[in-house]
Amino acid sequence: MPHDHDGPLARLRRGHEELVLRLLRTHGPLSRGELGRLSGLSRTTLYDIVTVLVDAGAIVATPPAAAERRRGRPVDALSLHPGAGQAIGIDFARRAVHVAAVNLAHEVIGSASAPHAADLGREERVALAERLVGELAGGRLRLGALSGIGVGVVGPVGERRAQRAGTGELVAQEGEFTARAEAAGSHADLAVLLRKRFGVPVLLDNNTRLAALAEATWGAAAGVQDVLYVRLSHGVGGGLVVGGALHRGAHGLSGELGHITADPDGGPCSCGKRGCLETVASIGAVLDAHPTAADLPSFLAALPDDPDARRVLDAAGTRVGTVLAAVCNALGPEVTVLGGELAAAGPALLGPVERALSAHLMPVSRPLLDLRAAVLGEVAGALGAIALVLHESPLLTRYPAPESVE
Repeated sequence: MPHDHDGPLARLRRGHEELVLRLLRTHGPLSRGELGRLSGLSRTTLYDIVTVLVDAGAIVATPPAAAERRRGRPVDALSLHPGAGQAIGIDFARRAVHVAAVNLAHEVIGSASAPHAADLGREERVALAERLVGELAGGRLRLGALSGIGVGVVGPVGERRAQRAGTGELVAQEGEFTARAEAAGSHADLAVLLRKRFGVPVLLDNNTRLAALAEATWGAAAGVQDVLYVRLSHGVGGGLVVGGALHRGAHGLSGELGHITADPDGGPCSCGKRGCLETVASIGAVLDAHPTAADLPSFLAALPDDPDARRVLDAAGTRVGTVLAAVCNALGPEVTVLGGELAAAGPALLGPVERALSAHLMPVSRPLLDLRAAVLGEVAGALGAIALVLHESPLLTRYPAPESVE
């Protein structure tokens, strides 16, 4: 009697395989126990699925290091096979391009950055990104194995969907942007240009939101499911990770913390409103409030012995903490992460932020406050772009053949 390879049992099995692969792609290495809890599969079913995927070369089981072993049977860590594919993240920041590469076992292969003039054209920025990607891992990155590219850009990014084309590959689609139509067209053109350059699917989002996802995946809030992130840079932005997933909002406009009103009587903002947080807590606003500082490096260098610099940071940090308290009262994140170039000021900024945040939180929430400094630095947006690919790519269809597994 012939086997029904497309019957209900076969489809159920494929669904279980997809679930296991998606969990490993999203979370990175997991033990069988952790995989069982996340998947909800029975122990017998999970054992069967894992055995098939290991035999097929889709996943690998790695025993714990000698220093991590405890009494009893060693607990292997399951992960996607590193050779099953790679993902690249590119962050097109205002004045620099940052790139990073990660394999599907969540191992960072390399990262690189290069500054550029703020008015550098789009095609020149893409060429710069291509050069940096070529230099990753000493030029040994196998572009033919790429499973996708995640891209971070400055400004609002509308919803976009990824769907299978007739070839079985992903195609990025840019939906309508709800603001800045000119930027929308630029972002859509950028996705198409990158797709042509690298020949792989492209997923695109706001780079500050992606930095939030990176800090929740690899950084200061690694493993935390509900994270609020704010970045104090040339602009002020933020991101929210809810239940381990990036929150974009109904129209892709979430995370605009810089445009929450911080001073109703304040000056004009580039968004068209007045008194936004960005007008008092961006790099430009901080430098403008200091009597002599010419740039951020000189401002930070003078900070230990400069009372004016400390006064400026205290005022900016108080505004930031007050705004964050309102957001925390509404959303209740487990961890709040402070990033961006201004965060390099350390306790001189973090202290005022934490004091104002605590003062304006509901009393019941104050003991739960967990404010952390970001740790990923300028490459956070690129790493978050990779996390976007790892979180959203569908089932990988091209596993390495069993004979190629080392």
